Amino acid sequence: MCTVKNLYDLHHTMANVYLEQVIYPWEALGGIQEQILALGRGLWEDYKEILPQVWVHKTAKIAPTAYLGAPCIIGANTEVRHGAFIRGSALVGEGCVVGNSVELKNVILFDGVQVPHYNYVGDSILGYKAHMGAGSVTSNVKSDKSLVVIHTEPAIPTGIKKVGAMLGDFVEVGCNSVLNPGTVIGRNSNVYPLSSVRGVIPANSIYKTGGVVVAKNK
Repeated sequence: MCTVKNLYDLHHTMANVYLEQVIYPWEALGGIQEQILALGRGLWEDYKEILPQVWVHKTAKIAPTAYLGAPCIIGANTEVRHGAFIRGSALVGEGCVVGNSVELKNVILFDGVQVPHYNYVGDSILGYKAHMGAGSVTSNVKSDKSLVVIHTEPAIPTGIKKVGAMLGDFVEVGCNSVLNPGTVIGRNSNVYPLSSVRGVIPANSIYKTGGVVVAKNK
């Protein structure tokens, strides 16, 4: 269930061809910067390069206090609000919300993603219409700086030090939650507020207080 195929509908991202080349989404993290540069050079006239290697769709709304670091692409009808800090290597899809005091770094946000209030999203891939509640963040480096392992059965070594969260399509993360390094959340799953999440959460599940996971139909 940790595969790109199981987590994402690739019709909802410019990075579809790129993501089709990997099995697991974290395998794509190292090439996000190059992918953005390649896509940017081929964008159609509805996009404008407002700064070197920063491409913004003409229908996107960018607040004057937002910072857009290169390289990045901001899709159609996306809103980047006041105080947003896009450090770079951010591929932001169509109809997204990047809110106040949100920081993005080395990410792919599929169409319709909302990170609207005080979120940090780093070294992560968020699927179609995924939503992170206010104050929820990804943690992308382990405290001992060792290589990240995906905690499933059997465990999957990533071989890399920085891995945030892989959120499937329609995932809802509750306010003030922390997604620990290497967290994978399956499609249509929900996380309770104030959760500390690690490991792999199955699709169509609810992650409750204390780490209890139940199926949505129960």
